[in-house]
Amino acid sequence: MALSNTLVQFSGHQYLRHRLVLSILSGRPVRIDKIRSNDKNPGLLDFEISLLRLLEKVTNGTIIEISVTGTAILLKPGIISGGPVTHDCPLSRSIGYFLEPIIMIAPFSKKPFQLTLRGITTNDVDLSVDLMRTVTLPHVQLFGVSDGLELRIKKRGAEPDGGGEVQFLCPVVKEVKTLNFVDAGKIKRIRGIAHAVRVNPQFSNRMIEASRSILNRYIPDIYLYSDVYKGEESGKSPGYALTLLAESTTSAIHSSEAVSQPGVAPEDIALLATRALLHEINQGGCVDRKHQTLVLLLMVMGSEDVGRCRMGEPTSRTIQFLRDVKEFFGTSFKIVPAELSDASSTELLYSCYGTGYVNVNRTLA
Repeated sequence: MALSNTLVQFSGHQYLRHRLVLSILSGRPVRIDKIRSNDKNPGLLDFEISLLRLLEKVTNGTIIEISVTGTAILLKPGIISGGPVTHDCPLSRSIGYFLEPIIMIAPFSKKPFQLTLRGITTNDVDLSVDLMRTVTLPHVQLFGVSDGLELRIKKRGAEPDGGGEVQFLCPVVKEVKTLNFVDAGKIKRIRGIAHAVRVNPQFSNRMIEASRSILNRYIPDIYLYSDVYKGEESGKSPGYALTLLAESTTSAIHSSEAVSQPGVAPEDIALLATRALLHEINQGGCVDRKHQTLVLLLMVMGSEDVGRCRMGEPTSRTIQFLRDVKEFFGTSFKIVPAELSDASSTELLYSCYGTGYVNVNRTLA
């Protein structure tokens, strides 16, 4: 591992989260400069600084240096310590922004994670807590991280004032399993959660009716759950959203969601989410497009064997992630068209040789 202590350098604020994650997991320091250096407000924004503080809380010995202008940071990673941590997220981004990188590093910590995050639970930029509970965690379970993996939604908090609270629990593993997931199967059921906070409870029923009007044409096994919060548990702002997921015969999951907007009827929000789900299913593959980077990262961390996974076309974020993985771990993916009966499909087969990452941080019970 001649790579282990050499500094990795990047410029720009994009892809900040996954570069910090790769630095912590590989043990290699990272320097990122020219962060919005030409903007009116240069440097890191409040939610990026908050993420750095959160990473400091869940690790031990991590050194983070931020330049005076905030346009450059240097992170020297320590060990992932885990344990009970509470963090208040700023209201500029939702809890999903902070939880996504944490889920990537949590299985490799010293102690099981008990992380409490407070803030906005659903917005239209980041993954919602519903989606992370029903889609992200099952993707992590593919790699053998299952007993005690849980996301509890204590309170919901819509934009702009938040007030939501979630608790993330994750066990510690010695190593993750090698993935071999190449059969996408056929969609067998669709599930969904329509939630409404501080608005008329009928809004969630209206979203369910509108979504069903389209989905009933395709499949009989549909269950959309209405989740209405009242009083303290409903946060500080009104809002509603619909989260949908489709599961295949081989447990492949595709998902979509749409969040309330001023002046837009609940029915229109539901139709947005429903059409987005059908588009996701049409993209094909075994992994939801929003979770490509998570699955590819855990494939890299797998045992010294060839991991394979079938996915749709990579998003621009995934393409950059593959480049960064090569930079940090020296691991390249082989990507070839999947063998298909349908010539018009764009599914690809991603395969890589795992690094055999062993979690030396964990404390043996």
